[in-house]
Amino acid sequence: MTEQYKKSLAENFDKLYENIRQSGREVLVVAASKTVDAEVLNYAAENFGLTDIGENRVQELLSKYDDINKDKLKIHFIGHLQKNKVKYIVGKVAMIHSLDSEALALEIEKQSAKMDVVTDVLIEVNIGAEENKSGADASDVEELAKKVLTLPHLNLRGMMTIGPRCESSEEYEEYFGKTYRLFSEIFLDKLPENGHNIESPILSMGMSDSYGAAIKCGANVIRPGRCLFGARSYPQEIK
Repeated sequence: MTEQYKKSLAENFDKLYENIRQSGREVLVVAASKTVDAEVLNYAAENFGLTDIGENRVQELLSKYDDINKDKLKIHFIGHLQKNKVKYIVGKVAMIHSLDSEALALEIEKQSAKMDVVTDVLIEVNIGAEENKSGADASDVEELAKKVLTLPHLNLRGMMTIGPRCESSEEYEEYFGKTYRLFSEIFLDKLPENGHNIESPILSMGMSDSYGAAIKCGANVIRPGRCLFGARSYPQEIK
């Protein structure tokens, strides 16, 4: 890392933390770390108080895993997860944000049982009903949540969304507001009424361009990446 890049990191983290402070909300930063070297992540943990990172791709997560300072950093999986890749990350990640089907839930349960661990999960909702995006339909989230709650090696913590790419904060707030209403209805109202008291429900939404709108709409976990680490390069071999 160059001294200039270290300075840029310091400025970026300071800006993010100041924006969170001004929001008046308590928010966990899960820094989206796709294509970011372990050296940079460890430096951010040591110098800027970063505690959580989010990986999108199983292969990249595994390639970095041994070099990440796991005493200081918790690793989340925030990308689309294929069933045949589950076995590689169970036991290595603090939370899977992208549970979007009963079939995937059952596979995470199976692999977690094999390792005798309980895996924290969030249900990903495709709030914009976009055909090219993963995530459960909004109408399916409640039933999926009820199913997950029956699986002994899964610990349901809440909900995640990516949301459509928008041109303004107002557009983001439309989708994030809709997500919060669904989250509130299911995780704050219906599930507790049925005796399922999820401790400190999580709503994970908002990235570099949208975390401000997400926090305003009730997110308590955000996933910024580019605004912290700068523009990314995406090697073709990483999947």
